[in-house]
Amino acid sequence: MADIDNKDQAEIDPADMEDVEEVEEEETGEDENSKARQLTVQMMQNPQILAALQERLDGLNGSPSGYMESLPKVVKRRVNALKNLQVKCAHIEAKFYEEVHELERKYAALYQPFFDQRSDIVKAAYEPTDAECEWKIDEEEELTDEMKEKAKLEEEKKDEEKEDPKGIPEFWLTVFKNVDLLSDMLQEHDEPILKHLQDIKVKFSDPGQPMSFTLEFLFEANDFFTNTLLTKTYKMRAEPDESDPFSFDGPEIMCCTGCTIEWTKGKNVTLKTIKKKQKHKGRGTVRTVTKTVPNDSFFNFFTPPDVPEGAELDEDSEAVLAADFEIGHFIRERIVPRAVLYFTGEAIEDDDDDYDEEGEEADDEEGEEEADEENDPDYDPKDAVPPAECKQQ
Repeated sequence: MADIDNKDQAEIDPADMEDVEEVEEEETGEDENSKARQLTVQMMQNPQILAALQERLDGLNGSPSGYMESLPKVVKRRVNALKNLQVKCAHIEAKFYEEVHELERKYAALYQPFFDQRSDIVKAAYEPTDAECEWKIDEEEELTDEMKEKAKLEEEKKDEEKEDPKGIPEFWLTVFKNVDLLSDMLQEHDEPILKHLQDIKVKFSDPGQPMSFTLEFLFEANDFFTNTLLTKTYKMRAEPDESDPFSFDGPEIMCCTGCTIEWTKGKNVTLKTIKKKQKHKGRGTVRTVTKTVPNDSFFNFFTPPDVPEGAELDEDSEAVLAADFEIGHFIRERIVPRAVLYFTGEAIEDDDDDYDEEGEEADDEEGEEEADEENDPDYDPKDAVPPAECKQQ
């Protein structure tokens, strides 16, 4: 310990050392504990010592406390037994998620007839009856007979003024544009293509096969590509990693594969042609070179980065894949099951309401604090200090 103290003191600036020496000389007759406190205060005022101490503390951040190492051997044996039990629990949890996947597959089959009906209505393959189109309005939104008749006449007038559209035009494009996560991917040149999107389906892996799901995008015939079906498959790991079983927290996406889009000549929106001028080093002549480079597009979604199994990813690739997995899950879990609510915007309003509630709670808390201050008999409004941004300049 003495060697460490000498080393720390040797790193102190001469001026600081003189201060420490003066304190020691003046307090020779004081209690040893008091002298130690004074010395500590002087040392902690030295920036070099503070920097060294901070470096040491940073090294300890997130490291074991040392408690496990201090346990008797017989207790460590018992802790190891608990860890083995935890591994067994992780494997049982994996079985649980396998059964959840089976339930998803079972209920997906029950949902599908309704999703098929939705698709038929959207693409005008089926015209719903009056009974199917009747929607009960909430009591708060009930209209008088006069208002209903007026609204009906206005709708009929509008229908007479324009051609009768087939199905629900631009249904999926509107859904995409209403959802921030998807609209961020959309480019203006993608929109004419997505007007031809007729349906999105989710297909789960067959029983006994590795866990996965496939997003199927069904298109009507169009001038942009010859495919009528574009797919994106997400493969998941549903069991603990043997090298790190405690990290298991349910199925996780391991990789994804897209499909090849058979673009019509000159219609590939994922590529763009640019012209660059090049100057000859010797002669000084200039020539124009045409190059084809990648272009931002939603349809890049179907060509994710190729990740070899076990390969290390750089930060950019990890970020791209993480965003891709988030989008895939969102389409599967939210967009496909609740498409009409994203079309109308009601699902987005529900999300906004959730955030509003948090804000209201914060406002309520602030109001309670203000009320407490006003009820305090010692409270004087003149003592209140306004926030920095509210001060008069």
